[in-house]
Amino acid sequence: MSYDKELEIRRQFLDEAEEYLRTLEDAVLGLSSNRIDAQKINAALRAAYSVKGGAGMMGYQTLNDLAHRLEDSFKVLKVQKQEVEVDAGLEHLLLEAVDCLQHVIHCDRQGHDLAAEWLNGKALPIFERLHECLGDPPEEDASSVLSPEDGQDIVPLLFETEVEDCLTQLEACLGQTDANALREELLRLGHELGGLGEMLQLEAFAQLCGSIVQHATVATEIEPVASEALQAWRRSQALVLTQQMDALPRSISVVGVTVPETVSEPTAIAADFVPSEPLVEADAFWVEPVATVSEPQVTPESFTASVEYAASTSNETASDLPDSEDADADATVRVPVKQLNVLNDLFGELTIDRNALNLYLNRLRNLAQLLSHRVQVLERSNTELRTAYDRASGKNRQLPALMPAEMKLLPPSGFQAPAVASAGTSFTAQPHTQSFDTLELDRYDELHLLSQEVMETIVQIQEVTSDIDLSLEDIEQTSRNLNKTAKQLQTKLTQIRMRPLSDIVDRFPRALREMSLQHGKSVRLEMSGANVLIDRNILEALNDPLMHLLRNAFDHGVEDPQTRMEQGKPETGVISIQAFHRGNRTFITLGDDGGGIPIEKIRAKAEQMGLDPVLLAAASDEELVSLIFEPGFSTADQVTDLSGRGVGLDVVRDRLKQIRGDIKVDTHASRGTTFTISVPFTLSVVRVLIVEMNGMLLAFPNDVIREMLALQPEAVIHTAGSDMLNLGGNIIQLVVLSRWLKFRCPHYPYRLETSPSISVPTVLMVEHNNQLVALQVDACWGEQETAVHRVEGTISLPPGFSNCTILGDGRVVPLVNVLELLHWVASVAASATSQTEAKVQEASLERVTLPVLPTQKANVLVVDDSVNVRRFLALTLEKAGYQVEQAKDGQEAVEKLQAGLQVNAAAILDMRMILIKTSGFNVYEWLKPAFCRL
Repeated sequence: MSYDKELEIRRQFLDEAEEYLRTLEDAVLGLSSNRIDAQKINAALRAAYSVKGGAGMMGYQTLNDLAHRLEDSFKVLKVQKQEVEVDAGLEHLLLEAVDCLQHVIHCDRQGHDLAAEWLNGKALPIFERLHECLGDPPEEDASSVLSPEDGQDIVPLLFETEVEDCLTQLEACLGQTDANALREELLRLGHELGGLGEMLQLEAFAQLCGSIVQHATVATEIEPVASEALQAWRRSQALVLTQQMDALPRSISVVGVTVPETVSEPTAIAADFVPSEPLVEADAFWVEPVATVSEPQVTPESFTASVEYAASTSNETASDLPDSEDADADATVRVPVKQLNVLNDLFGELTIDRNALNLYLNRLRNLAQLLSHRVQVLERSNTELRTAYDRASGKNRQLPALMPAEMKLLPPSGFQAPAVASAGTSFTAQPHTQSFDTLELDRYDELHLLSQEVMETIVQIQEVTSDIDLSLEDIEQTSRNLNKTAKQLQTKLTQIRMRPLSDIVDRFPRALREMSLQHGKSVRLEMSGANVLIDRNILEALNDPLMHLLRNAFDHGVEDPQTRMEQGKPETGVISIQAFHRGNRTFITLGDDGGGIPIEKIRAKAEQMGLDPVLLAAASDEELVSLIFEPGFSTADQVTDLSGRGVGLDVVRDRLKQIRGDIKVDTHASRGTTFTISVPFTLSVVRVLIVEMNGMLLAFPNDVIREMLALQPEAVIHTAGSDMLNLGGNIIQLVVLSRWLKFRCPHYPYRLETSPSISVPTVLMVEHNNQLVALQVDACWGEQETAVHRVEGTISLPPGFSNCTILGDGRVVPLVNVLELLHWVASVAASATSQTEAKVQEASLERVTLPVLPTQKANVLVVDDSVNVRRFLALTLEKAGYQVEQAKDGQEAVEKLQAGLQVNAAAILDMRMILIKTSGFNVYEWLKPAFCRL
C-alpha cells in the first residue's frame, strides 16, 4: 500500500475516533445527577471498543492502551452499576480521560510524538485514579459485556447490523468491480468477519471466513469464489438469526479451486494481513450496489420461515431486489472539505457564465427583433416604391388594340419568346426597350423586374429571420433547462456542504458543566433545533461567537443561586439555544433567564468613556444596548476568567460581518437577555438587487430587503437632523445614500444594455435595530443570482461593503452590507455635535482640491436620420478624441438615455428632423433637461 493511501486511511480512522469520543462524552455527562443509563453505557462500551480495536490495527499504540483502560472503566459501570456510586468527582475523572484520548488523537493527526511529561504526569494518573475508584473489570467475554441490558443477545444484533453491512458491500462489488479490487474487498471482509467470529467465539463462522480467505488467495477466477462466499455468509447469517449455531458451515467449495488442507488460524491470518491499495476507500466501490449473484437456493428443512426468507432473498438478482436502492442510499463516500470548497468556487464561476449566457441571449434576441423590424421597414419601402413606379408607368403604357391579331400573325414555330427575368437572374434588355410578357399580357422594363427581384429577396430574408427566431427559441429553452439544472445542482451542492448545528453545540453541555463546578452556579442548558443544517463555512465561523455568548450568559446573565432565590426564581438557571430557518436565512437565539442588561449602567459607562451626555440622555434603550458591541466596552465590575475585559462582543460582530450575519439583543430587567444571530443560508451564491447611486451600481442582497417602493416627494419630511418618510401614517427614517456615499474621484459611469426596471428614485425598506429604515437610490435594474467574491488587498473596503459580485459582462459590483452601512451612518451622525459643525465640515470637504486623474473620453450624442451624416460626424469626433453614440431619430435617442447613456460633452441634433419628422413629438423638449449641464 502506498504511503499516501495509508495516511488517508489513518486520517479517516482518526475522524471516526473523534465521533466515538463525542459518544463517550455524551454518555458520561449527567452520570452524577442521574441514574446510570444502560443504553448510554452500552453505546460508550461499543465506542471505546471501536477506538481500541482501530487504534491497534492502525498502529496507534498509546491510543489503544488508553482506550482499553477506559473501556475497562465502562465495563465496571455496566456490570456493577448497583454497587458503584457515581459522584461529580468520578464523572469529572471520566471526562478528563476522554480529554486525554482527544489529546492523543490530536497529536497522532499532527504526526507529533506524545510528550513523556504529559503522559506520565497527567494522563496516566487520571487512569490510575479511575482504577482506584472502579477497580478491575469482570472476567467476561466480549459478547456478554457488549450485550444490552434488556436481555437481547448481542450476536444476532451484530449479524443484523455489522455483518449485513459487510455483505451489502460485497454485493455492491460483484459485477461492477474489476477482479483485483474484488479480490482485495473479499480478503478484507474475510479478515474482518473472521475477527468478529473470534470475538463472539463462533468457531465455525471463523473457520468459514478462513476458508474464504484461502480460496480468495489461490483462486485465479475470483468472481465464483466471491459468489460462493456471499452465499455461505448469507446462509450463516440466517442460521445465527434463528439460533442454529450448530448448523453453521465451516468451509466453502468452489469448482476448479484447490486449497491446502491445513488452514491457518484466522487470528494469525488477520495479524499478518496487510491490505493493498483498494482498501483506501471501500465505500467507493459500493456507491451504486448492484447484486448480480444468481445461485441455487439453499434452504435446509430445519430452517424456520425467517431462515427460508433470508436464504431466498440472498439469491435474488438485482432486478428482483426492491430494497437495493435503499441500500445504495446508505452508502457514503468521504470527500475532503478542500474539494468541496473547490466545487463551490467552480459553481460560482458557472453562475457567472450562466449570467453571461443569459445576457448574450438577450442581446441576440434584441438584434433578431431589430432585424425583423428592419426587414418590415424594407418591405414597406419596397412596396411603396413599387406602387409609385406602377402609378407612374401606367400613365405611359397602353395595350395595342390589335394585340390579338398581331399574335395571330406570329409564326407558329421557331419564334423565340423573350424570357422574363426571374429571381436571381440579371436582365440584359437594351435601354429604352420593354419586354412583352405573354402570360401577363403586359410589357415590363428593367426597373420593374429589379423591383420584383428585391421583393423576392426580402421574402427570403424574412424566411431566414423566422428560422433565426425559431433557433433562438430553442436556445432559450435550452438555457432555461440549463438554469433549472444549475439551480438543482446548487441545491444539492449546498446540502452536501451542510452540517448540523449540533457539531458545535454538542460540546456546550460539557463547557457549561465545567463553568458551573468552577463558579458555583447551577445552570441547565436547553437546546432546540440542534439538527438544523448550516453551511460548513458559516458553522465554523459561528463556533467562537456562540461559545462567547454562552460564557457571557453564564457570567453576566444568570445570577448566583442565593440571588435567584431572593428574587423568587428557581435556584437552577436556564440558558436556552434555538435554531430555525426563515426564508433564505438561518436564525440562532441564545437566551438566559437572568437579570437582563442594566441600561443605566451602560449609560454611565458610556459617559465615563467620554460620550456626549446629551446624546446619551436622548438615546433609546436599543441604541444604548448596541454600545456593548463597541470595542473596549464592558459593564463588568471586575475582570474574571470568563469576561470583563471588554473584548468579545465586538469580535462577535466582526466575525458575523465576515459571513454577512447580524446580531440583535433583546433584554428585559429580571427576565433575561436573548441574543439573536441571523446568517445567510449559503455564502457562495446570493440573489441580489442591482441599483444605481451617483452613477454607480451597487448590489443589495435580497434577503435583507423587506419592501421596495417608488419615492413620493410629498411623503418626504425634512427635519433639522435627518429626513423622514411618511409611509401610510408611519414615520420612518430616510437615508439618502447619495449624500453619504460620495466618491470624490473621477469614475466611469455604468451603462447596462438593458433599461432600468425602475428609472425613478426608489426606497428600499430594510430592518435595523428592530425598526424599519428607508434607503433612497436613484434607479433599480432588477434582480439576478450571482456569485460572491471576496475583495483582498492591503486597502480595506469602505464601511458598509464586505464583498463583491460579478455580472454577466464581467463587471465587478460592490456588495452592500446593509446592517454595517446603517451602523456606520448612525455612528457618523451621532458623532456630529451640531448641524452647524456638520455643515462646516461639508463645506471644508467641498473646498478640497483633488488631484487631477486621467478621466474617460468625453461622450457626444449624434442624432440624425442620415446614415452618412452620422458616420461622418462620428469619424470626425472620434479622431478628435471623443466617444460617440449615434441615434437615427429622437425616439432612439430617448431610449438610449433611458437605458443609462451618459452624455457629458455635447449633443448634436438635427433640429429639422426632430421638429418635423416626429409627428409633433418634441423630442428636444424631452432631451433638454438631460443636457442642462452641457
